[in-house]
Amino acid sequence: MLRNPAEKYRPFPAVRLNGRKWPGRTIDAAPVWMSTDLRDGNQALIEPMSAAQKLDYFEMLVAIGFKEIEVGFPSASQTDFDFVRKLIDERRIPDDVTIEVFVPSRAELIARTFDALDGAPRAIVHLYNAICPSFRRIVFQQSKDEIKALAVEGTRLIKEHAQARPGTHWTFQYSPETFNTTELPVAREVCDAVAREVCDAVAQTWRPTRDRKMIVNLPASVEAATPNVFADQIEWMHRNLGYRDSIVLSVHPHNDRGTAVAAAQLALLAGADRIEGCLFGNGERTGNVDLVTLAMNLDAMGIDSALDFSDLAKIRRVAERCTRLPVATRHPYAGEAAMRGTHEARDANAEAGKHGASRHDKADECLTA
Repeated sequence: MLRNPAEKYRPFPAVRLNGRKWPGRTIDAAPVWMSTDLRDGNQALIEPMSAAQKLDYFEMLVAIGFKEIEVGFPSASQTDFDFVRKLIDERRIPDDVTIEVFVPSRAELIARTFDALDGAPRAIVHLYNAICPSFRRIVFQQSKDEIKALAVEGTRLIKEHAQARPGTHWTFQYSPETFNTTELPVAREVCDAVAREVCDAVAQTWRPTRDRKMIVNLPASVEAATPNVFADQIEWMHRNLGYRDSIVLSVHPHNDRGTAVAAAQLALLAGADRIEGCLFGNGERTGNVDLVTLAMNLDAMGIDSALDFSDLAKIRRVAERCTRLPVATRHPYAGEAAMRGTHEARDANAEAGKHGASRHDKADECLTA
């Protein structure tokens, strides 16, 4: 531990947001869920999943109820490329499920990605490039305009490839990687430029509309602030993005500070429509946001999450077998301690029921007294 952390670290700057709305709102509906277990979660593993394990995991995600599943990074891995082809060639994708793939803004990788997706019934093409000051200055040595041009050029290439394959229902997604450590006006400018490039498409089948939207995904690539700051960033973008009525506003929280679940919940209050994450919080470093906890928190609030975790013990076994990562003993819902406590509560309720009241009934009496 540092004796004087102020010598190394500075407080994360607050967002200037007058009249913020999110503190007075409540969550009243589930978001659009997108599982990135087979891409972001898989990249985080010491030993990535085999094709057979990925298929088991994919089928489990479908059974849980995910309608959007990021299945890989086909331009970066032959295993991922072959897995995407397997799903398509063997017709393993249900009619109501859309697969998603990840690709950086590079021409040859975009072309390779569309080779992998050829013949898919429905697909989300997820383009990204890092835009924060440190990446602009140190990694790319490019100006804000050059970074924006990179995103727009990648969007143009994706548009061309998509228009050449009219048999697939295409959805475009853009992530300004490192969004949460980027100046908000710069993030808005890049996202607006990307959206404008998409909206200028000639083919009506590609044009985003209120009925057929593109996705703008805002990642906390490395969690660097408290959840309320992330909520302010999301509300600022929600208010200021161009083409907002033609955009699904998505968030991708990471858990570097241990507050990804809180950040995701506050982001929903701030205007986000969609959440990307992994089961049990798998992912890079300390993980992506935990979709199990998020969904079951909603269920506990009386809100239908639209995801089925009724056989959570089985889901945990499959996840542990495929990822070779144990679920924490004190995971809020799926940990051994939590599940043991649930069984003990049920047994106690059953015993109390013999005498006319359950533990929960008694607790309700205390709360209403």
